Amino acid sequence: MLKPIIAIDGPSGAGKGTVAREVAIALGYRHVDSGAMYRAVGWKALQEHVALDSDEAVSKLASASRIDVSTARVLIDGTDVTRAIRTPEIDRAATAVARLPGVRAVLVDRQRVLGERGAIVMEGRDIGTVVFPNADVKIYLDASPEERARRRASDPAHSGPTAVGEVATLLTARDEIDRTRAASPLYAAPDAVVVDTTGQNVDQVVREVLTVIRSKLKT
Repeated sequence: MLKPIIAIDGPSGAGKGTVAREVAIALGYRHVDSGAMYRAVGWKALQEHVALDSDEAVSKLASASRIDVSTARVLIDGTDVTRAIRTPEIDRAATAVARLPGVRAVLVDRQRVLGERGAIVMEGRDIGTVVFPNADVKIYLDASPEERARRRASDPAHSGPTAVGEVATLLTARDEIDRTRAASPLYAAPDAVVVDTTGQNVDQVVREVLTVIRSKLKT
């Protein structure tokens, strides 16, 4: 019997990364950050001076690249880009390439391959709506704009601006792009359980998510 697929979606700063990792550890499942795949493609496109708005060129680059997100590190063609992809420049590059239908098609196919064996917690923006529409459990994490900006500003994994107001402006722009793009827009699947993480610490959110997962898997 195929083991469960857990989809965790939500906007930037909602806590997807930390929560998904901790949930995967608690369940003994693999954890995959789908967003890191787009970041890696954006990083390589910049390295090779590929136009970020060219679907044909970036799709070709993505298709030819070996992307490994199976561990805590992110590798593309053998190069460890774990830290390099967490910068404002790559934030913008990832947003740009994620709009491209051809790029999404390439990476969604790879994400589905990663989930073939089940026993996986995958996080992103379209996991429960596009990548695994039949996922066993779908969680949508959200938080107030102020909370999301505060978290992102204090996150050492992101070497971007630390002023909460500046981060809030960037997140608002990213939200608009994610929710209005033609390819795989960000929204909560109708059958997803929405978890508001505002005012909660990581442990509290992880406990709530695990409670939802265990309840869903029993039914």
